[in-house]
Amino acid sequence: MNAAPAAVATAAVFIWLGMVFAISFLEAPLKFRAPGVDIPIGLGIGRIVFRALNHVEIALALVTLAAIVIGRPTGAIATLTAVILVILAGQLIIIRPQLNRRTDRVLAGQYPPRSTMHLYYVGLEAAKVLTLTALGICLLVAQ
Repeated sequence: MNAAPAAVATAAVFIWLGMVFAISFLEAPLKFRAPGVDIPIGLGIGRIVFRALNHVEIALALVTLAAIVIGRPTGAIATLTAVILVILAGQLIIIRPQLNRRTDRVLAGQYPPRSTMHLYYVGLEAAKVLTLTALGICLLVAQ
């Protein structure tokens, strides 16, 4: 892969990885431990934070994709890029709307039954972290 596009893609991937770690695996669980933060407040904060994260993820995915396409990737880099895009699309198109509908109900004072969608989202976040890590390593090696 060409050096300059690989460097751009590497930077985007590791920034993306850091953001997912910080938000999904640090901020999200910790906010509910703060004094005075109940479920509705935590869900309201989480909704805003994850919406912002997802917008940044889309931007980083586009930068990564553009750099990789321009840089003529290896098969492994192309495959990992496709996997990460599918994971992100699944989260944004399938899971997040369902989580948002459930959050709407909780914020409206209802108590819907527990949903497995949150577990699927966390599972995809873990898969995203592993895939971003592998992609970042492949990009470093390709430079």
